Amino acid sequence: MDIKVYTEIEQGQKWLNKYNGSIPVFTCTLGFTATALLPDISTAGATPESRRYTALADAEFLVKGIQKNPTFPLPPLSVGISPTFISRAVIEKFNLPLYVFNAGLLQFPSVKNINLGGKPANCVSTGKALPLAIVKHLYHKGLYWGEILAKEAKSSYLILSECVVGGTTTALAVLTALGISADGKVNSSHPICNHQQKFLLVQEGLSKAGFKNQNTLVDPLEIIAAVGDPMQIFVAGIALSGSKTVGIMLAGGTQMLAIFALIKALKNSFYTKANLKNIIIGTTRWVAEDSTGDTIGLSKIIGNISLCATNLNFDTSLYPRLTAYEKGYVKEGVGAGGSAIASHLLGINKEELLHMIEAIVSRFHLTTNS
Repeated sequence: MDIKVYTEIEQGQKWLNKYNGSIPVFTCTLGFTATALLPDISTAGATPESRRYTALADAEFLVKGIQKNPTFPLPPLSVGISPTFISRAVIEKFNLPLYVFNAGLLQFPSVKNINLGGKPANCVSTGKALPLAIVKHLYHKGLYWGEILAKEAKSSYLILSECVVGGTTTALAVLTALGISADGKVNSSHPICNHQQKFLLVQEGLSKAGFKNQNTLVDPLEIIAAVGDPMQIFVAGIALSGSKTVGIMLAGGTQMLAIFALIKALKNSFYTKANLKNIIIGTTRWVAEDSTGDTIGLSKIIGNISLCATNLNFDTSLYPRLTAYEKGYVKEGVGAGGSAIASHLLGINKEELLHMIEAIVSRFHLTTNS
């Protein structure tokens, strides 16, 4: 099998069977948190300065593919290659409908996008990530776009992906504030997750926000305002309203698990009409089976979510920047796992997908080195 279901197996298999052969609508929501600028917090850009542009570059590549002179070149990674290559290969192959949302960036993207009127988040450690008014605005924008995209998808499904450098740290913060014991369970772009660094930042932020007792906070919007990022609340909004009528694939690992926990809290507090059975997590094997985190355990703690992953494997690749994934680098991002799962549901096996990705990597090398 090219897709493995790890939790809520019957529910996940039912979802996959329902959307077998369907063309999804692909969305990527871009956001920024100043957490990304801390040394060693992420490998999604070799330096803090380069991480300012990661989302801009990934989005440009996702939409336009290989260009001779991109506005925002893909930032150099210390090891590996951007996961946007995986998503781009699938979008190119099937000409998937694609929406890019700007939830809050330092600069405007170079490609067609929908500006949501958000703003970049302050570092998690401040306890004042975003103004509550902005969080509420992004939440309502999400509900609005969920209705629109569900109409476009008709009887198919939405892939909700993200690009937020430092996002696994904001995910840990949101999970912790929701009362979920996630320390030591989240993933990162590092081969061995930097749990201690993340945990200390989160504790500092929660303390400054006055959340010393994790069970005292009820309002999920206030959690995002304190320690979240702008992507999270918008994607949660899309999933809530979209799930009433179509399938929703939250395409990512830890970040999407945090969003699902947020969705559950929002459903309880504000939006009871959501259909959680229509939502799954779609990620990569590198995340689901990451021994330095506990994605499966975290899924079970959050509860009622089917965690699915592509069995895409780069072991036999001729490109060291791809085989780096098998050594624990990068792992996921920009909907890599979700797009791979979509390709399998459209009849592409993992070997064929590898060749599709390698073809783009090869063209990229030829273009950038010529």
